[in-house]
Amino acid sequence: MKLRILATALLFTTISPTFPATAENLQHTRELLSTGQCQECELSGAGLVLANLSGANLKGANLAGANLSRANLTGADLTGANLAGTSLFGANLTGADLTGANLAGTDLRSAYLSNATLLGVDLSNAILIGAIGLPTYTGSAEDFYRLGIAEAQAGNYRNAIDYYNRALAMKPDLAAAYFARSMAKGDLNNYVGALEDAEIARQLYASLGSAEGEELSEQLGEVIEARRNPAQPKQKGGIMAALGSLLPTLLRLAF
Repeated sequence: MKLRILATALLFTTISPTFPATAENLQHTRELLSTGQCQECELSGAGLVLANLSGANLKGANLAGANLSRANLTGADLTGANLAGTSLFGANLTGADLTGANLAGTDLRSAYLSNATLLGVDLSNAILIGAIGLPTYTGSAEDFYRLGIAEAQAGNYRNAIDYYNRALAMKPDLAAAYFARSMAKGDLNNYVGALEDAEIARQLYASLGSAEGEELSEQLGEVIEARRNPAQPKQKGGIMAALGSLLPTLLRLAF
């Protein structure tokens, strides 16, 4: 399974899928909250913010467009559930089973996914910024690289580096990931590490015959050198901001 992290996701814009003309069944909502058992329930558009649904049986339930922000769904059974367009912002899905679930356009920002099962899920256009514990099998090296770019744009440089590391673990010769990681390290004042990554990126681009990538890597090294030189006035906004106009080029050079 491969994620499709589109440019709209990088800009934090949710693409809203088209939902069938269904509505929340209030009886089903009450049943869920009182018993935790609501298999194949109709809960589309339900307001379940901060709901304690630990261990709930929501197998095959329709939760399209529901608001489950910061809900406790630890160990919940969501196999085959429709969560298209659902807000799971900050939700705790630790150990939840989402096998075969529809997560198209789902807001999973800052959600906890440690030990969650996401086999066979549809994550097209899902927003995954800040998601914690995303299984490595949910995407390709390029997908994690894009997630790193999005985190860096949001100023979350350590999270960005984590994603770049995952991308490089899967594809050690992904030059763009070294380039982007160099920027993130530079913005964390790790200038030695930033220069090392910029040089690796330059060498990889050279081996690929990409004069453009090689030149950009050299420019990045110069920017980092200037940043760590206390005699040079530092520009506001960091390295990511200074080179942000290069992102379209970096995304293109990644493939």
